[in-house]
Amino acid sequence: MTDSDSPADNRALARADFLGRTGQNAATLEALPVDASFRRYFRLRGGARPMLLMDAPPPKEDVRPFIRIARHLTSLGLSPPAIYEFDEIQGFALIEDFGEGTYTRLLDAGAAEGPLFLSATEALVSLHSHARGAAVEALPYDQAKLLDEAAELPEWYGLAVNGAPLPVDAVATFTGLWRTVLDQMPPTEPSLVLLDYHVDNLMALEGREGAAACGLLDFQDARIGPKPYDLLTLLRNERRAIDPALSDALYDYYIATARPADPDGFGLWYRVLAAQRYTKVLGRFARLTLRDGRDTYLRYLPRVVMLLTDALDAEPLLGPVHAHLKAIVPDWQTPPPDHPAALRQRVASVARRS
Repeated sequence: MTDSDSPADNRALARADFLGRTGQNAATLEALPVDASFRRYFRLRGGARPMLLMDAPPPKEDVRPFIRIARHLTSLGLSPPAIYEFDEIQGFALIEDFGEGTYTRLLDAGAAEGPLFLSATEALVSLHSHARGAAVEALPYDQAKLLDEAAELPEWYGLAVNGAPLPVDAVATFTGLWRTVLDQMPPTEPSLVLLDYHVDNLMALEGREGAAACGLLDFQDARIGPKPYDLLTLLRNERRAIDPALSDALYDYYIATARPADPDGFGLWYRVLAAQRYTKVLGRFARLTLRDGRDTYLRYLPRVVMLLTDALDAEPLLGPVHAHLKAIVPDWQTPPPDHPAALRQRVASVARRS
């Protein structure tokens, strides 16, 4: 194989071909930082208008869900990036460039939390109150999916903390206890769940008001599931703390304006899904470190451990889950230090000896 036949070079040629076919061959590309997927984004410089190139290489990525969900959110009066051009087969799309104003950057620069998080909460109220909010093709965020995610903690975080895989029956029991919890939950109103509704994926858009002032990113994996999920992801996120009084006030604002049919049931789902999300995130961040060689996630583990501890302690229904977690990962509340390479080496050396 020659250098020109390498996958990276072939992908670069495909990008150039797509830009040529869409009249953007004069633009230059500026690569943006990547996260935990195979998608890449490039800012077009010198084009007719501000645009980003989304590069979602098949078969590892699929650009079609992003396009479908973006069009749906736009039809509801919300603000995903506009879709200008796309190639479903090759996995490219030219989308609106919202600029640099992510909530993360604005908060780091000293922006007030209140207006930003109010706008994001208003967007959820608008989505959850709309008669067509869930009227889009998307996979279910159902019990099976929630249990698969919960199992990531004993599989991956257990491996990170214990240094060796847990017995299969220990993982099965943990998942079974979570199934018992979910079996006891009241019916919930379904909605489109964007899944990663947090400061890294939200943008402040000038010239727009209310719900539309919140720019929405990274929603291609959206599913149909419980309404509380995105609200708790926004207000009690594992990556960034906000003022607890503001979090409580916005929760009350959501209840007053979205008017869930069963406010108490909504609150129970909010608490249980918080524990489920932090369970998933502990496992997911450990997996990204151990398996995928991504070195930016261990630093979040102390906060996630704190959040999961609080969530498990706050809801009696989760008592058996908490007790079993302590039994199978006794040191789970002491996350590994933020030394990714050393952690991978330690786990690999234990595996070689076993």
